[in-house]
Amino acid sequence: MTTTTTKTKNSSTTRVGTVTSTTTSTYTFTTTSQVTKTAKPIPIPEPTGNPDKNVCMEPHCILLSASILSSLDTTQDPCENFYEFTNNGWLKANPLPADKSSFGNFEALALQNKQVIQRFLEPSHGSLALLDSYDQETLRKLRDMYSSCLNEETLDKDGNAPLVHIVKSIRSFFREEDTFVDATKHKKKSKGLTAALAFIHSRGIGSLFSFNIEGDVGTDPNHMVLWFSQPEFGLPSKEYFQEKPIRKLYQAVIERFLTILDDEQDANIMDTSHKQEGFSVQQEGEKMWPPWPWPPWDEDGDDDDGDTRPPKRRNLHKLAKKVVDFESNMAEASLDLDVLFQDPIATYNPFRPSEVFDALPQVDFETYFSTFTPRRFPNRIIVTHPPYMRALAKILDETPDEVIESYLVVRTALAMSPYLGMNTDAWQAQRTLLEALTGIKKGAVGDRGEYCVGVVEQTLGFAAGRFFVNETFGGESRTKGTRIINDIVKAFKASLAGIDWMDEESANAAAEKADAIRVKVGYPLSPDTEDSRSIARYYSSVKISATNLFDNILNAQSSEIFKSWLNLEMTRDPESWDMWPSVVAAYFKPPANELVFPAGLLQSPFFSHDWPGYLLYGAFGQAVSHELTHAFDTAGRLYNQHGKLEQWWTNSTSEGFNKKQDCIVEQFSNYSIDDGKGGKIYLNGNLTSGENIGDNGFIQAYRAWKAQYDDSLEAGGEYLLPGLNYTREQLFFIAFGRLWARAMKPAEAVQRVRTDPHSPSRYRVDGTVSNIPEFAQAFKCRQGARLNPPREKQCIFWG
Repeated sequence: MTTTTTKTKNSSTTRVGTVTSTTTSTYTFTTTSQVTKTAKPIPIPEPTGNPDKNVCMEPHCILLSASILSSLDTTQDPCENFYEFTNNGWLKANPLPADKSSFGNFEALALQNKQVIQRFLEPSHGSLALLDSYDQETLRKLRDMYSSCLNEETLDKDGNAPLVHIVKSIRSFFREEDTFVDATKHKKKSKGLTAALAFIHSRGIGSLFSFNIEGDVGTDPNHMVLWFSQPEFGLPSKEYFQEKPIRKLYQAVIERFLTILDDEQDANIMDTSHKQEGFSVQQEGEKMWPPWPWPPWDEDGDDDDGDTRPPKRRNLHKLAKKVVDFESNMAEASLDLDVLFQDPIATYNPFRPSEVFDALPQVDFETYFSTFTPRRFPNRIIVTHPPYMRALAKILDETPDEVIESYLVVRTALAMSPYLGMNTDAWQAQRTLLEALTGIKKGAVGDRGEYCVGVVEQTLGFAAGRFFVNETFGGESRTKGTRIINDIVKAFKASLAGIDWMDEESANAAAEKADAIRVKVGYPLSPDTEDSRSIARYYSSVKISATNLFDNILNAQSSEIFKSWLNLEMTRDPESWDMWPSVVAAYFKPPANELVFPAGLLQSPFFSHDWPGYLLYGAFGQAVSHELTHAFDTAGRLYNQHGKLEQWWTNSTSEGFNKKQDCIVEQFSNYSIDDGKGGKIYLNGNLTSGENIGDNGFIQAYRAWKAQYDDSLEAGGEYLLPGLNYTREQLFFIAFGRLWARAMKPAEAVQRVRTDPHSPSRYRVDGTVSNIPEFAQAFKCRQGARLNPPREKQCIFWG
């Protein structure tokens, strides 16, 4: 099919990926917006009590009120279009930047956090001499990583040489003696494939399959074992491999990579004295043929007699097509995303190592494992989708070595070309694919400093997090954030008795699980953000140069991979985090039964320790209630209070849950987005069911706010803001709705509907409040309004 094909609702959408835990990245939510204006402003109920009573007129209150007012569009009826009512003002004032495919309040806060980090990355911010020796070492690495990224002159001078160097190593490994026979198993193994795979996997570059270290949720969730899963692919989901325009573009990009790397190696442009620490690139030689943009001929003329390309170019053209076919076959064999995300029982398949070795005989796993120097050899491997493993063995058997080698080269080029100079052909090739998949304006490149701070976070996130926390996370933030979390857990437990599909036995078990949840707020203690020595030691193996970005990235990625493998067959570190402190995100991790809220999220417009309660519980409370509900959603409910996969609900409760889930699936499967080409794409309600159930948990934040309201009011914690002619109840919901403002390119929206388990932002708002009767009561919505449907049509999940 093509990208202009109209999708029908309830169609299956899939994504290729690897998950070993349920995480919620709150900065990846989506939306498309169609503004509908009414003739005049919608009348809003008057505020509760005297508008002049308890109104805060301090500067921070005036600014907060102005921020809320500026985001609203009062020409919209909140009972019909709450998303537009709470966000059209913000969207109008914040048009989508040309260099971004998506931008909203989550991204705006992430940018604000980057600016905090950027200040201490600049040498002018302060002298290293003022810090202790460990912080000096850490900050020097942070600044060197940042400097190497900013140094575009050096990046352009090096050209494609860093990529050529690593590709030469891959090809050298792959072309080692092709095969040998395992005398004990009489299986044919590829020494070259094993060596090449171990080389690129040890540098954080994915291909063929992936390994992760996570708890054995079937026996002991705190015992860390090896998980085997499918890799990510060059296109985001299976659908893209079936769309002719995208497939042709992808093939052209692959062909370009192969041509670049072939030409530069043939021309021997790298100085023979080249070393890993730096590149010396000769400038002689003719300019590569053909020029970019690519390709200059008819892409459909694969094997025409009139093809005038040189023989070598014709061969590369055909080779690129074979690589796409090879990867497409792997993608087709991979597990659909709705199962990967929503069914932890289906993805838990324990194998003895020997069974995995026999199923995929082309890889010498004993040699592969030795590359990562684990403390212990794995005695158990969890396979997320055994059919993929077996299909991969068959695909490898049927694929020529030249194609497999080229696939490994292309995977490396796609992963690493973003760290080359923007004037290189390799950078431009991957950029062309990115622009097509996300809708970013061609040639629009964002601020280099912003990008480079992102590189620093990506590679040295816990180090940057130490300095970020010191500058942003003071006062009562941690204490108040933790209190709100505990209040919402308490409200959840109190609501269990009123849930019509849950019996008493299951409710008691759910309360036990809620009590057992570990709550982490702000920053990790492993590595210990408060301890300069702990952070320095964590990154002691990472070698950073002020001039060599490419090697810096490889070194940092490799360090993380090797640290991960050291945990194999060990006990889970209870203080470790999956995110660094500056991330605008939160997550619930079922095997660890923990809720995690980084300091990066506990910032305005999501949190401020001096806000009134109705805003705190409406904004930050949304994130808390959402993540807490993940402990009891489609996947989370299958883990007990210890993080073990177990049937801990009664059969009748499980049946009741399934009926409620079917309601959610049907509701969201009827929502659609504009594909940007005149068609509609409907949401996959199965794929998004877990996140939608999590969003419906927002009612717990409302209950928690109400439960503490009287005490908070008496203590002055529910003060009013000037100029806001809304009740506190209305402002509670407004605080929630305005979080989700987001503009997005149609291409990006399509990709997310296909691959993201979160619904588009519009439906995260309107779909959620339509299932909360308290919303309709707060805004006095007429019966039958779009967001106040009849009770029998609401999916009221949590009582």
